[in-house]
Amino acid sequence: MRNRPALRVRKSGAVLVAALIAVVGAVPLAGASWALAPILLIPLAVLIWAWRAGTDVYPDELRVRALFGGSRVPWSRITELAPDERGRVSALLDNGNVIRLTGVNRDNLPLVLAAGGHPLGTPATTEQ
Repeated sequence: MRNRPALRVRKSGAVLVAALIAVVGAVPLAGASWALAPILLIPLAVLIWAWRAGTDVYPDELRVRALFGGSRVPWSRITELAPDERGRVSALLDNGNVIRLTGVNRDNLPLVLAAGGHPLGTPATTEQ
């Protein structure tokens, strides 16, 4: 069995609570008729996504999890971690692909780097 991650980054707990409330609210509507029963699938999918989606940080890799599946990215393949205009962080890989790190934002990026053994430091300078 794999070791526990050094850090788990998830969406806000408010999303999980809102999804749970939506499930409870959809039960009476879905119970009114069999034709309305599939309505319950939408808040259930959001609930599962809110519970599961996120980024797990290990010393040797990042594991990005979504509703279905996930991907493992070794730190050695990551060339850059950069936030977008909304503060969400994406990883640029050595092959040019970009992976959005679920739950990671501009504020918790230093924690992610430190947990992976890559603390923020001063930029390298070249002497002339």
